[in-house]
Amino acid sequence: MDTALVIAAAVLAAFAIIYLNYYVIRRRFESRFREWQVQEQAYWKSEVLRASRQAVTQSRAVLGGKFTEQMVPFLPEFKYDPTEARFIGSPIDFVVFPGLSAGDPREVVILEVKSGVNCQLTPSERKIRQLIEDGMVRWELVERPCPPDSGNPV
Repeated sequence: MDTALVIAAAVLAAFAIIYLNYYVIRRRFESRFREWQVQEQAYWKSEVLRASRQAVTQSRAVLGGKFTEQMVPFLPEFKYDPTEARFIGSPIDFVVFPGLSAGDPREVVILEVKSGVNCQLTPSERKIRQLIEDGMVRWELVERPCPPDSGNPV
């Protein structure tokens, strides 16, 4: 009976040691996990704030550029009559008809406005510039027939 009691005590002690190790390791892991979780939450909170600020800054720059594009004809360095400029916006900014206000247009000018730090043409704008320089510009007229007279005076 003594042997059975010793074996039972040893098994009980082994289970107690295993449970104690499990409990300590689990607590340590949970503590580390909570620390990691707090760090990740702080990181993502700062990352969202940074991204929001960057988005606002970029949006302001884009809006400022669009505003500048439309106001260019009224600035002193604009070398054409503002009444002869037609804003298109995309893919080019203006088509200017010098002499149009006097009733004698002399040429057609395709004008792109760039402002800000990164003043580079987009691939589409570069392609359009190349097409113009290569003379790949033409005139087209679309005529629609007038509706038949319905007999009603206008």
